[in-house]
Amino acid sequence: MAARFPLPNGSVLEIASVLAAAVAFTALTNAAPPVATAAGHNIKNGDVLVVSSGWSLINDRAVRAVSVASDKFSMAGLNTTNADKYTAGAGVGSVIPVSNWAQISKVTAFTSSGGEQQYLTVGYLEDDDDRQFPTNRNPITLSITVEDQPAAAYVGLVEAYGDSKELTVVRLKLPNGDQILYPGYVSITTTPTMERNNLMTRTISIALSGRPVRYLAAA
Repeated sequence: MAARFPLPNGSVLEIASVLAAAVAFTALTNAAPPVATAAGHNIKNGDVLVVSSGWSLINDRAVRAVSVASDKFSMAGLNTTNADKYTAGAGVGSVIPVSNWAQISKVTAFTSSGGEQQYLTVGYLEDDDDRQFPTNRNPITLSITVEDQPAAAYVGLVEAYGDSKELTVVRLKLPNGDQILYPGYVSITTTPTMERNNLMTRTISIALSGRPVRYLAAA
């Protein structure tokens, strides 16, 4: 069988163009995935949701709705079973569904920085070597280089998000069917980069508000 290598060719990048009204949930279970109780909601299976929760570890993250039923839905990709981290009953809040998307077209580069594990370094008098203990991770920032196309629909959208500093979601659809959700704050450079005989480009920056969630094609 021939070896297969993951290539980004054919990937599609989208940004939320319309965010619906917030849907409050009155309970959120300690489960994987957690189940939210929201009377009379209109959320559908597969909807992308921006989460606002009393549980800080899932606050401002983007998830996909699954197992949707009357007055209930689950948040795929999250695991809140650890009651030491997720105090029972304290996770109530709301979600904002994404109701429409705009494609970020003509992407020439997509890079990420940050996310590195940080360490506490401790050295005792009797030690010959210092010790390390993992602490937090650095925040993640995405940098997306795009062809300069000022008339494209997504450009005004990204500029507006940059001005309002409103939290939004970017979705990457990979050619193998996987999808990655990136919640964060977006901005775009105001003028293109220019070099003779090279493509004029602008750069979109996304400061992530929480860890991205990846959904496999089979999920």
